[in-house]
Amino acid sequence: MDRSSLLQLIQEQQLDPENTGFIGADTFTGLVHSHELPLDPAKLDMLVALAQSNERGQVCYQELVDLVSDTISSKRSSSFKRAIANGQRALPQDGLLDEPGLGVYKRFVRYVAYEILPREVDRHWYFYRHRSCPPPVFMASVTLAQIIVFLCYGARLNKWVLQTYHPEYMKSPLVYHPGHRARAWRFLTYMFMHVGLEQLGFNALLQLMIGVPLEMVHGLLRISLLYLAGVLAGSLTVSITDMRAPVVGGSGGVYALCSAHLANVVMNWAGMRCPYKLLRMVLALVCMSSEVGRAVWLRFSPPLPASGPQPSFMAHLAGAVVGVSMGLTILRSYEERLRDQCGWWVVLLAYGTFLLFAIFWNIFAYDLLGAHIPPPP
Repeated sequence: MDRSSLLQLIQEQQLDPENTGFIGADTFTGLVHSHELPLDPAKLDMLVALAQSNERGQVCYQELVDLVSDTISSKRSSSFKRAIANGQRALPQDGLLDEPGLGVYKRFVRYVAYEILPREVDRHWYFYRHRSCPPPVFMASVTLAQIIVFLCYGARLNKWVLQTYHPEYMKSPLVYHPGHRARAWRFLTYMFMHVGLEQLGFNALLQLMIGVPLEMVHGLLRISLLYLAGVLAGSLTVSITDMRAPVVGGSGGVYALCSAHLANVVMNWAGMRCPYKLLRMVLALVCMSSEVGRAVWLRFSPPLPASGPQPSFMAHLAGAVVGVSMGLTILRSYEERLRDQCGWWVVLLAYGTFLLFAIFWNIFAYDLLGAHIPPPP
């Protein structure tokens, strides 16, 4: 049942004979339960609770029509968000943790809901709406590709730690090198190469532990956009701030995901129900800071003689900035249309401006500044 047919139903049954624009909460409750609406029971409970929240026992049926339309559709508009935020409703108080008799996969879905979402109404919405198809293939595919590439180069070079010190490593067509800036694909494909087993293990672990749950909740399109935006921002930032350095590793995308998730947890601290959240927050920050410190050490104090500069650490920081800006906007917009939010367009404008600046920088600045970059391998 769409918006127009529901409005017609209200008018035909003369639920508002005086055309006041309001109907009684009990009348709406009966309407919802007496007509077949393609909604899960939890979503019906939400709508009925919203209808009953009005102190005078009357609700604006145009707003409720909007809510029903939003609930039936795949994305909720701002009308649902306003009703959730402003309505003093009596939603069921029992949480998903009290759901009995769940299978293994449904328990995992419930775990993801409490890990990612800060509000009980959103957790219910996700839990009852979630479908196992399509699965979170993006993060799993990226991680698998990174592992395969690492194993291939490890076997070829017979080196599994600090691979960047091998003279043949930088000859890969995947690595970003300032001498190969014209090969634009390298600004993205460097994410498949890693310094060694320690960097790959750290990135893969975070991609699976944080990236996969985020993709399950927010979808492939949004999370892949955030991850790739972090990767691209990482290589472009290095080309501006550390002009002689190459880049390898998927840390730009990883830090975009992690910083967005951590920022979302901090901003919704009271609503997050994930266990040991303070301890886990501290551990995550320590691990991420340690990885940045290791990258800085390898960049400026290489432990082995090398033929050129070692990979830059600026991709980590650029990814974190993308996560706090673009990523936080995405994560705070669960099941809402991004195009309806002014903040989303501001973030896109800022990111687009950065891309244009970085493109012109790579075309003109190296020659104008006389940058002495190492010869490409």
